[in-house]
Amino acid sequence: MAKATAGKQGDDGSAEVDVFLDRLQHPAKDLAVQLRRGVLAADAQIREGIKWNVPSFRTSDYFATMHLRARQGVGLILHFGAKKNAIAEHGVTIADPAGLLQWLARDRAMIVFADLPQWEAQRGVLQVLLREWISKMG
Repeated sequence: MAKATAGKQGDDGSAEVDVFLDRLQHPAKDLAVQLRRGVLAADAQIREGIKWNVPSFRTSDYFATMHLRARQGVGLILHFGAKKNAIAEHGVTIADPAGLLQWLARDRAMIVFADLPQWEAQRGVLQVLLREWISKMG
């Protein structure tokens, strides 16, 4: 997996993510590239950077991080930043009629896309989920 240095939170880390993805050796690299585009298209406020050694996405704070450890498919971990907050204690409710969210904790969930056809079929659903997730960030 490619490695890049993390940018400061105020920086636009798109160049770092470009380098990371150019160097990425992963069977689902095309899916990772499409997932990146889809996340960025969900809301004009979304920025990207390399955080936790992988492409991550933020508005005022990081809320989504690619999960590239599996050799098949690509995951996206949704969270509420690195710092503990009230959401971690009380949890959050997100409408998920398609059942994409796999809850890892009260404040963290993962979505896994197995392949490009699944991604293409569920891209719009993901973008709705992301907008709701961002709205809960407070």
